[in-house]
Amino acid sequence: MSNLNGKVAIVTGAASGIGKATAMLLAQRGAAVVVADRHGDAAAEVAAAIEAVGGSAAAVTTDVAHEDQIEAMVATAVDRFGGLDILHNNAAILDPEVVSQDIDVTQIDADVFARVLQVNVGGYLLGAKHAIPHMIARGGGAIINTASSAGVQAEYVRPMYGTSKAAVIGMTRNIATRYGKDGIRCIAVSPGLIMTEAAVAAFPQEIVDGFVRHSLANRAGVPEDVAHLVAFLASDEAAYINGINISIDGGLSVHFPNYADDRDAMGG
Repeated sequence: MSNLNGKVAIVTGAASGIGKATAMLLAQRGAAVVVADRHGDAAAEVAAAIEAVGGSAAAVTTDVAHEDQIEAMVATAVDRFGGLDILHNNAAILDPEVVSQDIDVTQIDADVFARVLQVNVGGYLLGAKHAIPHMIARGGGAIINTASSAGVQAEYVRPMYGTSKAAVIGMTRNIATRYGKDGIRCIAVSPGLIMTEAAVAAFPQEIVDGFVRHSLANRAGVPEDVAHLVAFLASDEAAYINGINISIDGGLSVHFPNYADDRDAMGG
């Protein structure tokens, strides 16, 4: 179990889903956690839940599309807990009104696409911008960026989302390369189908079953799967890992497309 005692962490998009699970686990492992989300009341509920079981947390209303709010988020970590060691860039646009427009390149609204890039990529970049100096002041730190399997493999739809997540992976390598010698580690994690609240609402059961059929696991992912990976990567146990993208998709991306059909034909 990764020990994060004495560490200070920020998790964005932490009011629900992967962010919430990660914030709870980092606190359980001993970190003081800034729970950042544009939904401030929900972020406060998560922080209260952490404190109710003896953890240390502070909630901050943060829309990562706005640099001043990111700067205030980082300042909260430094002022409240004395520094910053871990940043989990996790916030992303998943609003139904945006997702419903993310169908085809020929139909994309340029303003909507700019907004997706501003949040999904720019928010991560600005988080790193304001976090890195404080991390260097403490001898180093870890930035874990939530990318996506959609940033590695192309879907039939969601070109805006997939493009933004591919950019996150490229940015991760750049940050690691530039600041690795300063003690900064930057790693991307690319979840496959994770049954967050948003995924449960968005995907019919037959879609979920299709993913599981093609997976090497016997279930869909849950937010805690990603949280455990992030907690390890944020710890000193992962000190020699930097600049890479790690898929966490139940093995969905490792095989040929005919895997499930071949398995059925062979009675697997």
